[in-house]
Amino acid sequence: MNLRIRQPYKPIFAISGRMAAARFISMVHFLRLSIRPLIACFLASILVACSSSTGGMESFQSPDGRYAFLYPTGWTRVAVSNGPQVVFHDLINSDETLSLVVSKVDDSIDLKKIEDPDSVGEAIFNNVIAPEGTGREVELIEASSRESSGHTFVDLEYKIHLQNRDRHEIATVVIDRGNLYTLATSTNEERWLRVKGLFKNVIQSFNFLI
Repeated sequence: MNLRIRQPYKPIFAISGRMAAARFISMVHFLRLSIRPLIACFLASILVACSSSTGGMESFQSPDGRYAFLYPTGWTRVAVSNGPQVVFHDLINSDETLSLVVSKVDDSIDLKKIEDPDSVGEAIFNNVIAPEGTGREVELIEASSRESSGHTFVDLEYKIHLQNRDRHEIATVVIDRGNLYTLATSTNEERWLRVKGLFKNVIQSFNFLI
């Protein structure tokens, strides 16, 4: 007698289910391999963005430790007599400068109480940046105020029209202990768009430590 051994009955749905499971596992493995480079690129982009906010910058601190700010890497300090307290300039583009002017001011003046930053700009232009007799004409572009390190800062963007060329500058103004601090960065009009973001980081880095 010939005996025929029948193979165990395997329902079609069981076979298809196993195939689907195998395909699913393969897909998950594929996605894991594919997404790792994307995650790496994403994390790298975050690190670059975070580092670029202060990248290419050096720190300057006053001898008494009162204030500090950042300035572009590669710039050098210049000694100036009867002028700004601190001056830096770019070694490559020598007409790009950073200056800090410190002057006495009435203790009763409070920038926080001045609602219109434009009026602060006019006062700074007339008394610090372009006083009468300098031959400078200033055009205010934007003025805004912000709070930082317990102080009110007024940020100013403006153009200075000279006889033979135009300058584009951005500055921050703040009062502390009877002194008016004006930190300004300056370049020619042709290079302004290239350095605008860098200069904004510079002036907004100014803060008081003690």
